[in-house]
Amino acid sequence: MSAVDAVIVGAGPNGLAAALTLARAGLSVEVYESKDTIGGGARSAEVTLPGFLSDICSAVHPMAFASPFFQAFGLRDRLEFVTPEISFAHPLDDGRAGLAFHDLDRTVRRLGVDGPAWHQLLAPLVETARQVSEFTTDTLIRIPDHPVTVVRFGLRAIEQGSAAWNLRWRTEEARALLTGVMAHGVQPLPSLGAAAAGLALAVQGHAQGWPIPVGGTQRIVDVMADDLLAHGGRIETGREIRDVRELPDARAVLFDTSARAMRRIAGTRLPAGYRRRLDRVTYGNAVAKVDFALSGPVPWANPEVSRAGTVHLGGTRAEIAYAENEVNQGRHAARPYVLVSQPSSFDATRAPAGAQSLWTYTHVPRGSAADQTETITRQIERFAPGFRDLILGSSSRTAVDVEAYDANYIGGDIASGSGSFMGLLARPTLSPRPWRTPGRGIYLASSAVAPGPGVHGMAGWHAARTALATEFGIRDSPDLAPERT
Repeated sequence: MSAVDAVIVGAGPNGLAAALTLARAGLSVEVYESKDTIGGGARSAEVTLPGFLSDICSAVHPMAFASPFFQAFGLRDRLEFVTPEISFAHPLDDGRAGLAFHDLDRTVRRLGVDGPAWHQLLAPLVETARQVSEFTTDTLIRIPDHPVTVVRFGLRAIEQGSAAWNLRWRTEEARALLTGVMAHGVQPLPSLGAAAAGLALAVQGHAQGWPIPVGGTQRIVDVMADDLLAHGGRIETGREIRDVRELPDARAVLFDTSARAMRRIAGTRLPAGYRRRLDRVTYGNAVAKVDFALSGPVPWANPEVSRAGTVHLGGTRAEIAYAENEVNQGRHAARPYVLVSQPSSFDATRAPAGAQSLWTYTHVPRGSAADQTETITRQIERFAPGFRDLILGSSSRTAVDVEAYDANYIGGDIASGSGSFMGLLARPTLSPRPWRTPGRGIYLASSAVAPGPGVHGMAGWHAARTALATEFGIRDSPDLAPERT
């Protein structure tokens, strides 16, 4: 095989971010993807019934506008998004609901007596949202560019990640509203990792909103691939790489894979000590996913919930904490936390006229083979009586199925590594430049490395820029902006 400058293993958002960055720098780039379609955690397909488009993994994208990589790439200029007026909602049993509007002041007014506390917690961070996104999408092992913002964020994360998490709140709506977004971290509650993840997401919910791509999440990776191909890159799908010797000679090999897969494929090109450190990487708990085809919109008991792009279910803060801690103990929660989105409410391309496509997942112990269709249906029915009668079809993936779909999701862990504070700090090892491995020309460019999970492209961008400087002597980042014609 002829030599190229750089090879990327994996065509998820991070792999494509790395590839197009290298191609924009004038390098020859080849990408190898084991599946027949690109995308990784950003694929869309008809999985329930014909005409109903479902996002296979991610559906709503809090970092689509906030990610420094996507800002440099000009994603919002390349692709149409819809930003719901309510970023996330949290219904309770009696018809009440916490509503996090894109507009912070509107949220504060609706939270009543807890409005000032919500404002005090989030307003200083929303005002510096760009700085928050910069340090939360980098490695934590570095001197921060904005230390005041980092301290403000850290103090709030410590408060909401500790036994003090209830002290500022008087109403269940506010407590549950924040808990629902913190539970994205798939961590025990309260905990520092969950609090940090929740605050970062909540800040973007008020600053940029949580946008939904028109036409499905697949469109994000499609426009990235288009840019790569336009700059001379090449993508080969249906090509699983089992050994680094299967790749063409290249000065840089970047892995958009789990740390475990990189260790296996790279083999002895990685030093023994580093391979042992990768063997000690811990993986988090898992998700089980169910997509529904519905004959109509979800009949939420509180109609305002339907205006939210994302809905968090599970009841009170105490109930969600109990459910998440059950999962952490290796047990399935009887009334679990469920994350719900109905993109077809905002994007007519997702379902036939009058019908709806519903996306859901819940947290389960890693390696679970339990189908969660009935459990999720019951939990939605709890807050939307009559939901069951609308179901035309469904498609379920257990945690085992999630890993089978994408080998990077070990045991169903979609974060490809623990989201605990230490799991974020040393990801996958403690280093100011974790993307560069000790193996010559070998880089980790996936959610298994800082800054971690999410459709933001940052791990790939960091890895590519590190490789450009180290392997090619190119220290200026290439311009990624859309080219004007």
